[in-house]
Amino acid sequence: MSFPLSSVSSSSSSLDAHGWDSGWAAAFAPYAAQGLIPGRVVRVDRGQCDVATAEGVIRADTAFVTPHDPLRVVCTGDWAAVDPEGVSDPRYVRACLPRRTAFARSTSSKRSEGQILAANVDHAVITVSLAVELDLGRIERFLALAWESGAQPTVVLSKADLVPDPVGLSYLVEDVETVAPGVQVLPLSSATGEGLDVLAATVAGGTTVLLGVSGAGKSTLANALVGEDVMDVRAARDVDGKGRHTTTTRNLFVLPGGGVLIDTPGLRGVGLWDAEAGVGQVFSEIEELAGDCRFHDCSHESEPGCAVTAAIEDGSLPVRRLESYQKLIRENRRIVAKTDARVRSEMLKEWKRMGREGRTAMEIKRGGRGR
Repeated sequence: MSFPLSSVSSSSSSLDAHGWDSGWAAAFAPYAAQGLIPGRVVRVDRGQCDVATAEGVIRADTAFVTPHDPLRVVCTGDWAAVDPEGVSDPRYVRACLPRRTAFARSTSSKRSEGQILAANVDHAVITVSLAVELDLGRIERFLALAWESGAQPTVVLSKADLVPDPVGLSYLVEDVETVAPGVQVLPLSSATGEGLDVLAATVAGGTTVLLGVSGAGKSTLANALVGEDVMDVRAARDVDGKGRHTTTTRNLFVLPGGGVLIDTPGLRGVGLWDAEAGVGQVFSEIEELAGDCRFHDCSHESEPGCAVTAAIEDGSLPVRRLESYQKLIRENRRIVAKTDARVRSEMLKEWKRMGREGRTAMEIKRGGRGR
């Protein structure tokens, strides 16, 4: 699917509109000396990409920058060094500048690979539909990936017009705020315009990526922010609120109020990819409590002097919150262990230790029955 980029001019101001600054210019200097020109990747598909340059949007081949590491492939949001006009047909991306931030997840395959979703992102807008029941665990996953990427997350509760009761809506916002410390939670309706001005002001500077499952309303939100119908929109199913994948590629648009927007396809799976710091940010209250545990390697299960389980017992920490934290920590360690021999060794030692403790406990239990 092609899309309009009417806001891309044929002058050098196009680069500024796409986020070009003195830092990028300094990083590009070696490539400028080679006669290459800068541009920002606005779309990637089938080994080629659309690049917004000072002379307009050009089509370029990525054959020269196709590394074995899937996290290093050319991605929407990258700043690229491309051939000047007339050098080759098709023109080629010769290199990409080092990324300031990168939003990555683990692939849905069984291979130990990560997938890069967007590059050089400042804001991550996690779109959650109020047409279906809130999935707090999924929101926590998105937040962990967003924090790990280096972007500032915002949670948008889309389709807020479907919750006409202000009190009911405030409770939903409060529920999400409990799992999103330090994050703006914004109810929004593209149909009525509620919350759009607040979000537009939030994302006016820098690069924003829209994230969420299919049917969350990302394409509708993208159209509202851009000010024109740049994305196809289909109705979600009434039975479960799920939508079809109307967005199949990651597209970058210039926003009328400043900044740029990257829309992404709906994500069926939200797998972590080396996101330990991001998980810690999402569950900051648990990490803070853990600092008061008697043992530095406390698993927060049955150890004496555990500040986390004490918070569970006195009701200040929900059980669901701890279970979600432990699940994401375990998942992240498994992902990291696939590519890190040291982590694999540590996990093996931990499993052996737990096995020994389990056998000891069973022997004590059996001995107690025999007396």
